[in-house]
Amino acid sequence: QVQLVESGGGLVQAGGSLRLSCVVTGGILSLYGLAWHRQAPGKQRELVASFSSRGDTIAADSVKGRFTISTDNAKKTVYLQMNSLKPEDTAIYYCNRALRPYFSPWGQGTQVTVSS
Repeated sequence: QVQLVESGGGLVQAGGSLRLSCVVTGGILSLYGLAWHRQAPGKQRELVASFSSRGDTIAADSVKGRFTISTDNAKKTVYLQMNSLKPEDTAIYYCNRALRPYFSPWGQGTQVTVSS
């Protein structure tokens, strides 16, 4: 069974940076199948960053140029580098597959709060 444990969130001022980590345990063929999602209060979950079938990084329009997804295969970890953070980036961030079927259950996520 695959388990996903996110960490690295926190409180940061607008314009600041954070790096989120997602440690993967259990059987998974490739870390490139994972992605970062976020859910803000009262909003639907949003896919933030993922990999293409060729391994290129893909970012949602809302974070393009500011967020970058990467992996460390030796550590079985997926990262999300977030720069130039904005208050609207405030959300709980999760890692999971980019598309259904998602790994279940989802991890606990990591809270990111950006103050203005």
